[in-house]
Amino acid sequence: MARADLDKQPTDVRRMFDTVAKRYDLTNDLMTAGIQRTWRRAMVDAVAPQRGDLVLDLAAGTGCSSEPFGAHGATAVPCDFSVGMLQQGKKDRPSLPFVAGDGTRLPFLDDTFDAVTISYGLRNFVDPVAGLKEMLRVTRPGGRLVVCEFSTPTNGALRTLYLDGFMQALPRIASLTASAADAYVYLAESIRAWPDQEGLAAMVAEAGWQRPEWRNLTGGIVALHRATA
Repeated sequence: MARADLDKQPTDVRRMFDTVAKRYDLTNDLMTAGIQRTWRRAMVDAVAPQRGDLVLDLAAGTGCSSEPFGAHGATAVPCDFSVGMLQQGKKDRPSLPFVAGDGTRLPFLDDTFDAVTISYGLRNFVDPVAGLKEMLRVTRPGGRLVVCEFSTPTNGALRTLYLDGFMQALPRIASLTASAADAYVYLAESIRAWPDQEGLAAMVAEAGWQRPEWRNLTGGIVALHRATA
């Protein structure tokens, strides 16, 4: 597998995720020591799904982030551009309505969803603002956006430990379960290059979303950004 460079060529990024799909959920649990499950619950709480809501879960991968919405009576539509991820998701979670789609050209009509969420995927878009505009297009007026994404730790010591320690070790940790550790070199580099909390909030506002705000999780290693259509 050719590692995706930071210019994020869609074909390279798609191939990368196709390659790691089989053990993607297990690897994520390992490299976050299970903390990602707490982040996922916080993301669902931030969406605040209501019974009957239709939620678009973009960059959903194998549907791990989509599944919890059903417990609230909402219908989640997992959408991803990696066919490998979708195939693995359909094996693991056959009841979910997986849809193949490019985040910058979503295959949905205007004003379709009550909420749109994306976890750890916006960072992989060639043009994140274009993706955020597409999310706004398919969200009904008054609907919600929640972006769960790696961010910048607010404490200097934690930031150094995270960026200079954990990021360096990430490919080695991933190699214990993943077949393509190079993908996690890309992951580490893309996190380093990603804007901080305020920078992402500015992107959300530029795309036309209203009242963007954020909440830090685990000291800012991850941040939840919320906004309204």
